[in-house]
Amino acid sequence: MKINQQIADRPYVLTIAGFDPSGGAGLTSDIKTFEALKCYGLAVCTANTIQNDIEFTTCHWTTTNIIIAQLDILFKRFEINVVKIGIVKNWQVLSEIITTLLHYNPNIKIILDPVLRSSSNFEFHASDENILDEILDKLHLLTPNFQEIKQLYHHKNTDETIQHISSKTNLLLKGGHRPDNLGQDVLVTLNGKQYDLNPGAINHKEKHGSGCVLSSAISSHLALGEPLLTACSNGKRYTEQFLSSCKHLLGYHTSN
Repeated sequence: MKINQQIADRPYVLTIAGFDPSGGAGLTSDIKTFEALKCYGLAVCTANTIQNDIEFTTCHWTTTNIIIAQLDILFKRFEINVVKIGIVKNWQVLSEIITTLLHYNPNIKIILDPVLRSSSNFEFHASDENILDEILDKLHLLTPNFQEIKQLYHHKNTDETIQHISSKTNLLLKGGHRPDNLGQDVLVTLNGKQYDLNPGAINHKEKHGSGCVLSSAISSHLALGEPLLTACSNGKRYTEQFLSSCKHLLGYHTSN
């Protein structure tokens, strides 16, 4: 029996991502972000990673049937309208996850942070462009950085890839690795509009897991009912607060 009781005063946000023992990225980082932004975080683990804030050695993947079982029991209990997805073994597994999400909630907003390589250059999986096309049609937002977007469609240049992705879903191109205008994110919406999100005048320091924080912050603001542009802008501001929280690689999460 499907219960879907609202057992908390906050909206539920689901993260489907890996476990980082250092707490800087993946599930633990997402949950911290959800909590700070007044959402209740739910989590499904896709991988147990062997890493800290400066080294990533390997990934022990969760089997697909266990991932689906975790989704099944959560959706039987909670009303989930927004989900953030991080590392997944491959595009085929991701496709199965998305099919399950849409089975339970056809209107769910899926935010995909396409983690293809860790900050310590551990590679997760190569792109299958045919499956990726099918996946993009089902997303609400894709959040690659300038390095990741180049790996998605090898026969296209960056501008062609942006045009192709934004014909299928909303795209937030993160500016932390861009060669010019460092820190400027670009939101390209499905209806063809483009918005430049400029960085604030804050003393930012590099942080482990900053991409996870941004995508989970955007997911939180969407769950709180904000439109996409506002959610992206506010998510960026929260991430900048995280980046300026301390001088170390592991940042701090604080409520607004």
